[in-house]
Amino acid sequence: MDVLRQLQGFYREKKSYLYLSIFCLATATALGLVYPNLLRYLIDDIIKLRRYDQVPMLVIGLFVVTILKACMQFLHGFFGGRLGNFLAYRLRNACYEKLQFLSFRYYDTAKTGDLMSRLTGDLEAIRNFIGFGFAQLLNVFLMVIFGSIVMFSLNWQLTLVTLISIPFLVYVALRFESRIHPAFQEMRLALSSLTTAVQENITGVRTIKSFAREAHEVDKFSLRNERYRTNQIFASSLWSRYFPVMELLASVCIVILLGFGGTLVIQGSMTLGELVAFFTLIWYIIGPMWGLGFHINNYTQSKASTERILEILNQPVDIKDEHTAKPMHEIKGHVMFDHVTFAYGNKLAAVVDINLNAPPGSVIGLLGGTGSGKSTIIQLLMRAYNVNEGRITLDGTDIRDIRIEDLRAQIASVFQETFLFSSTIKNNIAYGMEEVTMEEIIRAATLAKAHEFIMELPKGYDTIVGERGLGLSGGQKQRLAIARALLKNPKILILDDATSAVDMETEHEIQSGFQEVMRGRTTFIIAHRISSLRHADEILVLEEGRVIQRGKHEQLIQTAGPYQDIYQVQYADHISRQQEIDDPDQPEEWNREMPQPGSGEQVRYHE
Repeated sequence: MDVLRQLQGFYREKKSYLYLSIFCLATATALGLVYPNLLRYLIDDIIKLRRYDQVPMLVIGLFVVTILKACMQFLHGFFGGRLGNFLAYRLRNACYEKLQFLSFRYYDTAKTGDLMSRLTGDLEAIRNFIGFGFAQLLNVFLMVIFGSIVMFSLNWQLTLVTLISIPFLVYVALRFESRIHPAFQEMRLALSSLTTAVQENITGVRTIKSFAREAHEVDKFSLRNERYRTNQIFASSLWSRYFPVMELLASVCIVILLGFGGTLVIQGSMTLGELVAFFTLIWYIIGPMWGLGFHINNYTQSKASTERILEILNQPVDIKDEHTAKPMHEIKGHVMFDHVTFAYGNKLAAVVDINLNAPPGSVIGLLGGTGSGKSTIIQLLMRAYNVNEGRITLDGTDIRDIRIEDLRAQIASVFQETFLFSSTIKNNIAYGMEEVTMEEIIRAATLAKAHEFIMELPKGYDTIVGERGLGLSGGQKQRLAIARALLKNPKILILDDATSAVDMETEHEIQSGFQEVMRGRTTFIIAHRISSLRHADEILVLEEGRVIQRGKHEQLIQTAGPYQDIYQVQYADHISRQQEIDDPDQPEEWNREMPQPGSGEQVRYHE
């Protein structure tokens, strides 16, 4: 079987459980054959010959057989359950581990709901089939084989006539399997789409409600639910078409048995006890045939589920340590981009011919519009993707020759989209650190200007934040993310629009804390506010993946170009007010300091 063959690596250690489960079920099946023979013996040798003194012995024998069969059934369930649970445990761990190491490229297209469906519903289908379904399916054939042998031993002519419709029954069952397997594949895809819709809806419930799009979301869910319902109905229609045919073919066997077998009894060619035993044995064969569709159903579901699970496990990991990769625990933080070009898949290049030299302790600013390549540069530095051309070096070593774990251990990032875990604030700040003291956590929170609002919460640092940080404002979440990065004490600090969700006053306070933190660390700052970049040692202005301007703040605002344009747009109101100040007719209270090109002064008001 494909399912067993493809998954054998995950249950090889417990393969004996599979054999024991099959052996116990086969033994229980063989013991079940004792009942028809006891019936034959009861009718022909006891009732017919009036040897009633043997009835107690017959009852005792039947009781012993029943106990043995029950024990075998228990052991079958015990070993099968152990095997299924062990396999599910191994598969679940393997899938989760694989998801941890798959690159950003995979998650660019992966859907959360679909992955959740695979790790829950699909794994459960596999567990049930490997644990019980396979042995039950094999038992169908054992029952047919064992029953046929006993029937042939009683009367081979009646056996051949009675079982004449069995091949047709098997054909219909196999035909049913070939049709139901694609149906279940479609059903799994529809269920994944349905799960994805629910996950997105719950995650984005605030956005949905703020735009009053509840009705739209209901309609969208209804369409996916309709697709799932349609697939369910189609699968049910297959069952309704094939199962009556299988039941008809099974009933033909009973009719032939009673007609032809009764004639043989009347003619004296066989005994009444043999006919009764035959009638019991035919159900011993027909019963499994009726259940064959159910077992095939389980098999097809597990087969489709196995394909979806293996699709995850067989995903290539394109970002991994090379065999020549070496550890790097101590670094200075000298980063260089040497003619780096990169494109996402078959799209146009996201960054083109980027050259950058960031000595240890320097601050590099990245400025540009959406899609200009700012975040791509950072992701390439973290080796979320491999460059297409050129190379990136850290302390003179190509980052592809450094172990990924060591590379990322030296980098701390604060992303524009803050993610917090459903845990305490303390644990969220300490995430990424194996051992840390409470004093260090408080110091990092203080530098990030988060300590004050944390202490106002009901349980302070032990307050549990909601899923994805719900319950906190955007600025509060961002300050916790900053504290998390600062606590890591990295050699390379990445601030991806890290203060976009805070007000100007808080931004100024946080940046004042950054001055201390950034000392001795190579820092990359992505920002849309020039005030966040003005102290950078070098600022790169990007457009469509290319560097169109570079230099210090004082140089760039004196040079005609995009940086000066952005500066004038962001400070247009302040410049206008400065012009009003220059008018001697204005009141004295308008006097205030204003940033001037090249002044290097922070925006301050004295009203």
